[in-house]
Amino acid sequence: MFPLSEFSCDKLVVVGVGLIGGSVAAALRRAGRVRRVVGVGRGRANIERALELKVIDEASDDLAVAVQGADLVLLAVPVQQNDRVLGQLAGSLSTDTLVTDAGSTKMDYVAAVRRLLPTLLAHVVPAHPIAGAELTGVDAAHPGLFVDKNVVLTPLPENNIQAVDRIESMWKACGARVSRMSPEHHDRVFSAVSHLPHMLAYTLVHMIATRPDAQELFSFAAGGFRDFTRIASSSPEMWRDIASTNRAALLADIETYQKQLTHLAGLIRDADAEQLGKIFDTARNARNAWLRQDS
Repeated sequence: MFPLSEFSCDKLVVVGVGLIGGSVAAALRRAGRVRRVVGVGRGRANIERALELKVIDEASDDLAVAVQGADLVLLAVPVQQNDRVLGQLAGSLSTDTLVTDAGSTKMDYVAAVRRLLPTLLAHVVPAHPIAGAELTGVDAAHPGLFVDKNVVLTPLPENNIQAVDRIESMWKACGARVSRMSPEHHDRVFSAVSHLPHMLAYTLVHMIATRPDAQELFSFAAGGFRDFTRIASSSPEMWRDIASTNRAALLADIETYQKQLTHLAGLIRDADAEQLGKIFDTARNARNAWLRQDS
């Protein structure tokens, strides 16, 4: 195994060459840490574009063939495709091949790995890069996407520690900051700070879009609406899958948010300016403190 500071990969297979998968390939290539990248994907046009952009060196529509001789396989597909992809990998992977993913939910992925790749648990290391944009497809990929961004590893008890360290070194080679937590804790954390905000943005835009006066409302929407709803331009397929696979944690956070909205509605109804001001002040101070910490 290579030390953390010396990650290198002879053959990388990227399953799903979109924003995340394409950016990993581009980042490792720019860093000189990968010799050959094979892309596997559902959309022929996107794969051909990845070849044209030299994000990948070759394309394959046969995953079992593509992974032969691979050092590392990265799954960067919508999370509800994991069962299908892991099922195709079963029986095709060498015990020397590492497998990681970029999914936004981890408990479902871990369950699928245990069910479909039970003999390879030592070398399957779950991960989640906290980076992205509302754009999709390989045209949105760029090598600097992960620089100074967080990546969370959620190692399994069965993982070989050298395998975990090697996946960490891969993400660090992309410029990322890496931390580790359990899959359960990961899903609770990101339900609150990532999954719930996307649900709110989609719901607000849907509410406006389905009103009879939608055209007029959108014509007057400005910076605040644009900032709040930017993430509603994200992949509907990806966020549909996240909502389904992390539903327990997400439903709990939606319920908590609904209680907060009900409380806020009561204050507005009662014209309780003092309490409204306290809520807004607390929220502003908390956000500003977070921004200072994040800068």
